[in-house]
Amino acid sequence: MQPIADRPPTTPGADGDECWRVRRTADDLDRIAETESIFALSNGWVGWRGALDEGRPYGMPGTYLNGFHERRELTYPEEGYGFPQDSDTVVSAPNAALVRLWVAGEPLDVRTGTVEVHDRVLDLRAGTVERLTEWVSPAGHGVRVRSTRLVSLPRRPVAAVRWSVEPLGAPVEIRVCADLLANERVPERDDPRAASVITDPLTAEYRHSTGHDGVLVHRTRRSGQRVAVAVAHEVDAPDGFAPGVDCTPDRLRLSLSGTLRAGERLELTRFAAYECAPVGGTLPEDLAGQVVAEADAARADGFDALLAGQRTALDAAWETADVLLDGDDELQQAIRFAMFHLIQAGRPDGDRTIPAKGLTGNGYDGHVLWDTEAFVLPVLTYVAPVVARSALRWRHAHLPQARDRAAELRLPGATFPWRTIGGRECSGYWPAGTAALHVNADIADAVLRYAAVTGDDDLLAGPGLELLVETARLWEGFGHWSDTGTFHLHGVTGPDEYAALVDDNVFTNLMARRNLRGAADASERHPEAAARLGVDPAEVSAWRAAADAIFVPYDRKLGVHQQTAGFTNQPEWDFANTGEDDYPLLLHFPYLELYRKQVVKQADLVLAMQRCPGEFTAEEKARNFAYYEARTVRDSSLSAAPQAVLAAEVGHLDLAYDLFAESVLQDLADLGDKTSDGLHLASLAGAWLALVQGFGGLRDDRAVLSFDPRLPRQVHRLAFGLRWHGHRLRVTLTADEARYELPDAGPETGVDVWHHGEPFRVTGGAPVTRPMPPVPDPGPEPPSPPGRRPARR
Repeated sequence: MQPIADRPPTTPGADGDECWRVRRTADDLDRIAETESIFALSNGWVGWRGALDEGRPYGMPGTYLNGFHERRELTYPEEGYGFPQDSDTVVSAPNAALVRLWVAGEPLDVRTGTVEVHDRVLDLRAGTVERLTEWVSPAGHGVRVRSTRLVSLPRRPVAAVRWSVEPLGAPVEIRVCADLLANERVPERDDPRAASVITDPLTAEYRHSTGHDGVLVHRTRRSGQRVAVAVAHEVDAPDGFAPGVDCTPDRLRLSLSGTLRAGERLELTRFAAYECAPVGGTLPEDLAGQVVAEADAARADGFDALLAGQRTALDAAWETADVLLDGDDELQQAIRFAMFHLIQAGRPDGDRTIPAKGLTGNGYDGHVLWDTEAFVLPVLTYVAPVVARSALRWRHAHLPQARDRAAELRLPGATFPWRTIGGRECSGYWPAGTAALHVNADIADAVLRYAAVTGDDDLLAGPGLELLVETARLWEGFGHWSDTGTFHLHGVTGPDEYAALVDDNVFTNLMARRNLRGAADASERHPEAAARLGVDPAEVSAWRAAADAIFVPYDRKLGVHQQTAGFTNQPEWDFANTGEDDYPLLLHFPYLELYRKQVVKQADLVLAMQRCPGEFTAEEKARNFAYYEARTVRDSSLSAAPQAVLAAEVGHLDLAYDLFAESVLQDLADLGDKTSDGLHLASLAGAWLALVQGFGGLRDDRAVLSFDPRLPRQVHRLAFGLRWHGHRLRVTLTADEARYELPDAGPETGVDVWHHGEPFRVTGGAPVTRPMPPVPDPGPEPPSPPGRRPARR
C-alpha cells in the first residue's frame, strides 16, 4: 500500500481523494489473502472475496451467500448432556468471478514473468474493485488487463465483472476462459479459530447452457440447502474470436481464443445472479429459472447501469455514514474503509443478519456471534436503522430454536446460541459458549436501543417485545435470591473469555438488569401484546424486583468494581515472565492458568462501563479503568474500542486515540495476523463507537441523545452523522466548539439534544453551537501490561 506521506495532497470529499480509495500494488502480493478480505465486496446477500480475476495465486477463494452453509458432526472425547451434536460452517457457492487468461500458451500469473504494473483499488464511493495489470510473460509477450467488479447493493442477487485485455505492442495469441466453478479447493489453516474445511460440499443437481450463458444448481448433503447461480455474458471482440461454452456438473466455461493486434482489445462482461432455498422448497429447475431471469435482466440494463445504481446507493448511505477526521489521513481513510464494509455487510430487505466476518471470509466458520448485537448493530441503528431492523427480525425468526435450547438446558424463556448460522448452537466449547448467557442481554439491549433511536413502536410491540420477554424470563429463572435479599447470576462467562464459569460478572448482571427492566417497561407499554405472550402483572413485578436486587461486586479496599465476584482476590498474572511471542495467551497457556489469574483477554468491566454508563460514577470509572487497563492484554480485536471510549471519557485522550487507531487499523494493517480469514467487523464498528462515543461523548442509555465531547490534540475536526427518530443529525467538533445541525429538516422540525448536561433543541432552521467542555485532568496515564500498550500515533 502506498504510504500516505508519499501521496499527493487531497481535498476531502473530492472524487480524487485517496482517503476514499484503498490501493494495493505489486509490492503487496506477499499478503494476497489479506487483500482478498480487504477487497471483498458484498451486499448483505452475496459476498465475493477480492481474489484475482485469474484465480491464482490465491489465499482463500470464497463466494458466500448469507446463511448458506453445510452441517458437520461434532465429536467429543467424553460426551455430556446438552453438548451440541452438530455444527454449521459456511461453504462457498459457485464462483462466478473467474476470468482466466493464457498468453501464447502461458497462463497469466503475477508470480511469473515481469509485472510492470499491478494496481488494484477498492473505491469506497463507487463500491467497486478496479484492477490494472501490465504483464510480460516469461516468453516476452506483453498484455494489459483491466477489470471492474461489483456486487450490486440495490439488486440483491446480482454481481458483475467487466474485464478486458489488450496487447502492449506486438500481436499476441490469447485464450480467455470465464469460469463458473463449484467446489473450489479451500486451504486448511492450522489455527483453532479458523474455519472447518469441508471438501466438495456441493452436489450437482442441474445444469443448462444456451448461447454464451448458463446456470448451475447444487445442493448440500446435510444442511438441506440448494444454490443456483446463473451467468449471462456480453462479448466485444475482434473478428476471429468465436466463443464456445462447455458445461459440466461443477463448471460452466465460456472460452474465446484468437490473436489480438496492436490497438485491439477484447472485452468480456459477466452478469451473475445467486439464489438459495431449502431443498424441500423450490425445485432445481425453478430456482435455475429465477437466477437466469435476474442475470438476463442485469445484462439488459447493462454494466453502466449497475455502476450508476451502485453509486446512487452509496451516495445515499454516505450522507449519514461518512465520518470526517481532519488531522490524520491514514485514519481518515481507515474509518471510511470501516464504514464501507459495515454499509455493505447487511440488507434492509428480508430477515438476514450479519456474521462476525460478514461475507468477507470463512473465519469463525461464518458464524453469527454476539459481536453483531454488541458492536455492529449499535452503529447501524444510528447510520442504517433499516438494516438493524432486519438483523433483529432475524433473531426473532430463530426464537423457536432459542426456546428449544433453553428447554434442553432446563431453563425458562430462550437461550440464544453463542455461535450459529441457522439458529442452533454451534459451539462445542460450553465454558465460553453455553455459559456466555450475556448474548441474550446483548440482543435485548439491541432491541431497546433500536426502539429508542428510531421510535419504531411496531417492532417494539411485535418481534421486539417477544425477544425482550423471553430473554427476561431466562434471567429470572437462571438467577437466584440469596439470604441477604440480593439476586445473583452464578456460573456464567462474561465477555472476558479468560475468566469462564464465574459468579456475578458485572457486565452480565448489569445487562441482565437492563433486559429485565426493558421487558417490564415494554410489557406495560403494550399490555395487550404482552398478555398474548402470557405476561401478567406478577411476572412484571418479579422482573423489576430481580433487576433492583441484582448484585454488583465491589472491592471496597481497592475502591474498584470486581469484574466478577472475587476477581481482585485472585493471583496476579506473571507479566514479567511473559514474552512478546507468548501472545495471544490462549495459544500458549492452558486455560487452567488463564481462568484463575487476574489477566483479561478483552474489555469486560470496561465494556460494562461503556454499555451501562449510568451505573457508575465518574470517580468509579476512572479507578476501574486504571485497574483493568493494567491487566487487559487485548488478545481479542473486540477490546481496543471499548477501552478507547472509556479512556476518552476519563480524560486519557492520547491513549484513547491510540486505541481507536488499533481498532480501525485492525484489518488494513492486519494487526492480529487474522485478516486473511475475513474482516473483523466488530472491530471496524468499534472504531465508529470509539469516535462517536469516545471523542463525541454520545450516550444513549437513558433514551435521550446526549453528548459530552472532547477531542484529542491529533484531531483538528471531527464530523459525523447519525439518525434520531427519522431525522439526520450532523455533529461537527473542533477544539473550541461543537456544532449540531439537521441538514435535511425544515425550520419547524427539531430534535432534543443534551450537550455537557445542558438540554437544548436543534431545528432545521439553524445550527446550534456550544463551547467544548473542559477535559477532566485524569493524572498520569495508567500502565498497560508490559508490551501491550497500543502503538503510539
